[in-house]
Amino acid sequence: MHQQMQSMAITRELGGWIAGIRNADLPDAVRQAVAGLSLDTFGAGLTGHDEPWSQAIRGWADDGYHAPCGGGARAWGRPGRTYRAADAALVNGAAAHAYELDDFHNAKVHLGAVVLPAVFALAETLGVPPERVETAIAVGYETMIRCSLALQPALARMKGWHMTAVCAPLGAAAASAVMLGLDAERTAWALGLAGTQSGGLFAFACDGTDSKRFHPGRGAQAGVMAAELAARGLTGPTQLFETGDGGWLKAFSESPQPERLLEGLGSDWHMPRTNFKPYACCGSAHAHVDCALRLRADWAGQGPIRVGMPTVVDVQCGYRYAPGSVLNAQMSARYALAVVLLDGEVLPAQFGQARLADPKIVALANAIEIVRDPELDALYPASFCGWVELMSKNGEPLRAYQANPSGSGENPARMAAIRGKFRALTADVLAPEQAEVLIDAFGKLGTTPVRHILSAAEPVV
Repeated sequence: MHQQMQSMAITRELGGWIAGIRNADLPDAVRQAVAGLSLDTFGAGLTGHDEPWSQAIRGWADDGYHAPCGGGARAWGRPGRTYRAADAALVNGAAAHAYELDDFHNAKVHLGAVVLPAVFALAETLGVPPERVETAIAVGYETMIRCSLALQPALARMKGWHMTAVCAPLGAAAASAVMLGLDAERTAWALGLAGTQSGGLFAFACDGTDSKRFHPGRGAQAGVMAAELAARGLTGPTQLFETGDGGWLKAFSESPQPERLLEGLGSDWHMPRTNFKPYACCGSAHAHVDCALRLRADWAGQGPIRVGMPTVVDVQCGYRYAPGSVLNAQMSARYALAVVLLDGEVLPAQFGQARLADPKIVALANAIEIVRDPELDALYPASFCGWVELMSKNGEPLRAYQANPSGSGENPARMAAIRGKFRALTADVLAPEQAEVLIDAFGKLGTTPVRHILSAAEPVV
């Protein structure tokens, strides 16, 4: 395997593709996905800055603030202070991931909260043309997804890695390399410098702590830094993926599939299959929430509840629920299912302290029987699948199965749902006319300057 990897020249080939792609190379499906997913991420970022974990990260960036020549980049929706591009990417990336409402791919990675903050920070700082912004976002998504797929994400996750944190620096570096116009050699250096910053543990799940919120922002910051350093001549390993001693693939996975990085590159795009999130909980539980919503009207309100999960999802989200932090509840499939059956929603309002500790929710969550289903294991994570079985009002068992979440690219109504989510999510921070201006602007991302978008999102005085 290692000899095969070394003969593939993966890092340089990927770097060459990133350096050579042009806006005209993007298929229409990719452009549409970039527009919708970027709008969705921006909405999550606008509304995530006031969470305590976001304030802590922004406060760290504030302490190191020095007004840069050329203006710098702002925290989205926050006029006044600006930051160097890498720190703005950190601040906005953490805000976009602040409430588990940002997009995700079945490769087990969150993407928008990594790529969009990196691209927008450089676009605002450097005044990069809109068509390059659109291209960079697409490239960042595609690179990050392929990196995770090459690790066999379900296997790497079971080693304790948080796949978003592991792959984020590479996605952000690829996007940043496009923004900076790096040649193939320096793009390979940027990938190498990003890969050596990869990491991120799933240990946040043991006590529901804030490190998960930090991971996308830190990955965005690392990727911007990697590309900027490569632009200045700092070299990175140009056999990042293929080398046997210290190679990225070998470090994070016992059974990597290096061919996933390059096969169909430029013709088979994975990024349009990215899911948006209609629920404020872990994406691995979304199919189960969809099932519960479909059955809720006929639910007897009592009786056994059985839930079929892939083994990885049970390990990640099936733990016994006890009231604690918001993240502890957001990562709990038991909590999500209990609250959606009782409330009919899994939105920020369901994660207030009163709901987190409600005895009725806690009892229902822990009464759920989780079944590790080998048939689902065979499908996951290519399909984020699951089933729910409960008792109907007439005493008969009801069962619903979902192959992929309702936020997936398979849903023909997805774009309308993203717009509706943006309006609802930003209702407290944007005037209605501002929301419509932004929806229109993201629909024309390839021709609308980022500075115009950011100015349109500032509070109306």
